Amino acid sequence: MIQDLYNKAKVVIPGGNSFLSKRPEMFLPNGWPTYFDSTSKISIKDIEGNVYKDFSLMGVGTNILGYSNEHVDSAVIEAVRKGNLSTLNCTEEVVLAERMLELNSWASSVKYARTGGEANAIAIRIGRAFSKKDLVGICGYHGWHDWYLASNLNVSNSLAPHLLDGLATTGVPKSIGENSIAFQYGNYEQFDVLLKNKNLGVIIMEVGRSNVDVPFLKYVRENCNKKGVVLIFDECTSGFRETQGGLHTRVGVNPDMAMYGKALGNGYAINVVLGTSQVMKFAQDSFISSTFWSERIGPTAGIATLDLMAELKSWQVITKYGEYLRVGLSKMFDRYGVPFSFTGLIPLTAFTFQSESHLKYKTFITQEMLKKNYLAANLVILSIYHDEKEIDEFLANLEPIIEIIGESENKGRKISSILQLPVCHSGFQRLN
Repeated sequence: MIQDLYNKAKVVIPGGNSFLSKRPEMFLPNGWPTYFDSTSKISIKDIEGNVYKDFSLMGVGTNILGYSNEHVDSAVIEAVRKGNLSTLNCTEEVVLAERMLELNSWASSVKYARTGGEANAIAIRIGRAFSKKDLVGICGYHGWHDWYLASNLNVSNSLAPHLLDGLATTGVPKSIGENSIAFQYGNYEQFDVLLKNKNLGVIIMEVGRSNVDVPFLKYVRENCNKKGVVLIFDECTSGFRETQGGLHTRVGVNPDMAMYGKALGNGYAINVVLGTSQVMKFAQDSFISSTFWSERIGPTAGIATLDLMAELKSWQVITKYGEYLRVGLSKMFDRYGVPFSFTGLIPLTAFTFQSESHLKYKTFITQEMLKKNYLAANLVILSIYHDEKEIDEFLANLEPIIEIIGESENKGRKISSILQLPVCHSGFQRLN
């Protein structure tokens, strides 16, 4: 039934769905459960009634407080009961703005969006309005919009070092290719070359992914100040993972603007763009407006999520669980002689097998863990319900699979002979 529905979806929806990271080809072609019926904590029931524990994307990083969190859902249900959108504005957007500014004392005002790509596009528009310059320096992943993909027009596949190999630019006007240039995180030489461009008005970057390079962030901040360049930090993914707010608040390097999304609504669509008064006032000089940025569910979910995160200190909880998971995985991989490396922030633990058979091993994990009612591959995005007991059970189920991978890597066992379905795609290699 699931495969039939997905085959139908590929006819009526280009690509089969609207989000590349959730396509079944990224995990187990023709075998991934694909469609869900209901959720609870870390469990997902598919449309055929099978229940899986999610040790994979966990809502693509949106559900730090677990699936169907009662506190957040109750607040949203009440908002729906009262009315989600009307001719007048909802008070919740003012409350959430004040809460976000409390977490970011360097900022003075906010704008709202519902997706990370929108939030990034809003920030770029405001940054260009302030600087009166078109060129954007890019470091990291920032969505699907023209301004971002345009850097692959200027230098072929320049976004590949950002873990996005082969992003197509079809449909992106070639005329804007000179207005976006990518540089690699921690690469001072590339950044210095970019600074020499007189048209540079905005730098947008992720604060960190596998590591946070504080000296580099300080160097970028210092030189943006000297050149009058707007510095934007994209915290849509990193926000609320290791701090209550953004990674930059932990290291003491403040941007001119920042964006938060994903985990802010615990599964409901809400993104926040915030910045200094000096820069944000230019939002009024450009037309930035959309009907559903004013609905009530998003900010309501954001307020409820922030409340519960603060009460539980969720960022500390998921970091502790991430450290525990990494220790367990490391011991297991070493025990069976499987070469690996970790990437990602600790609560966003990904592992890569240092082998030409990496994708086959990833596919094999998914294939075998599905039989044990786990959604799993090589990335575990943690929630407050991925506790040590759950992690121990996950590792116990994973171990015999890793043993076989070790035999394939070291004793000549052919992993291809025990793969029952096609190997997963490698296309979107970013963590989430």
